[in-house]
Amino acid sequence: MKRLDQMFYEQPTLDLAKALLGQYLVHQHPNGEIIGKIVETEAYLGAIDRAAHSFGGRRTKRTEVMFGKPGHVYMYKMHTHTLLNVVSGPVGSPEAILIRAIEPVQGHELIEANRPGVRQYDQTNGPGKLTKALGITMDLYGHSFQQDPLYITEGSGVTAIEEGPRVGIPNTGEARDYPYRFFERDNPYVSKFR
Repeated sequence: MKRLDQMFYEQPTLDLAKALLGQYLVHQHPNGEIIGKIVETEAYLGAIDRAAHSFGGRRTKRTEVMFGKPGHVYMYKMHTHTLLNVVSGPVGSPEAILIRAIEPVQGHELIEANRPGVRQYDQTNGPGKLTKALGITMDLYGHSFQQDPLYITEGSGVTAIEEGPRVGIPNTGEARDYPYRFFERDNPYVSKFR
């Protein structure tokens, strides 16, 4: 599998959010390699996007990596969940794409061990679920997707892309209705609206 090069990440954020669908997220976990096809993403357009952590150019210890080069890991905690994002946008423009769901491709037994007793489709059909399933932790904050142990390769593609509003951002004014969530149509691993 060919690792995606730096130029791939230099697309405009909304284009990149769609281009990531069907690519493979690879984690070289200490217990073995786990691979999942990306089937759902959400784009956050930084300073102009009320739903983004960096809205208005907010620069904090948490958002700092988003101001750098695209193709790096932006991670944050929400409640007990760790959420994985791909930094996008040019340097100085703090944009990111949340990986919302993956379809397991390899390492099913490791996913099962990381998510014991959870039904198959519920193991990776949400941003906090997939990081638990793949054993991805906050230690990877700022990591480059060009390096091991976490990277993205060319995948099998998707059959059709749908778009809609992002999930779980009710107090963000008009931004809650932006159609910046992209997903593979009819894929059972796509997260559901709550």
